[in-house]
Amino acid sequence: MNIKILRYGHRLIRDKRITTHCSLVARTFGADEIIIYGDEDEKLKENIEDVEDKWGGSFKLSFGKNWRKDCKKLAKEGYKIVHLTMYGLPVDEAAKEIRKHKKIAVFIGSQKVPPEVYSLADYNVAVANQPHSEVSSLAILLDRIFQGKELKKSFKGGKISLAPSAEGKNILRN
Repeated sequence: MNIKILRYGHRLIRDKRITTHCSLVARTFGADEIIIYGDEDEKLKENIEDVEDKWGGSFKLSFGKNWRKDCKKLAKEGYKIVHLTMYGLPVDEAAKEIRKHKKIAVFIGSQKVPPEVYSLADYNVAVANQPHSEVSSLAILLDRIFQGKELKKSFKGGKISLAPSAEGKNILRN
């Protein structure tokens, strides 16, 4: 399965921490890439590349220019567009259908998304029909898609990893 995250409306001053968290969640929970629409943020890109260098994996971060054009292109390439919104269908219902597809593009906003996103999406999905964070929504959606298997994912090529420990830190140098 190939999963791309489309992060709409990134603003340097307001969104850098949340977009960083969306990127980290996407990486850890099984997505392959995040494409950010809005302000280009080289520091964010460097931070995610540093995580990849230290912890391993092959996650990609890039900046897109035209989310609408990219959504339409991805749809033509066979991606199913999943829009995370508090107005959508319950995540448990939707995830059963979404996981049947091999290519998924998950659209998450940092600011109010244009109404067109609802009609471009194959699935409008809600984790809860209440206001909440796109970070938590993304984590829960990816967890439901992968049914918890992403939590056992191995990241190849890192300089460090962790061994489970009930107390303290057990850092392994690779």
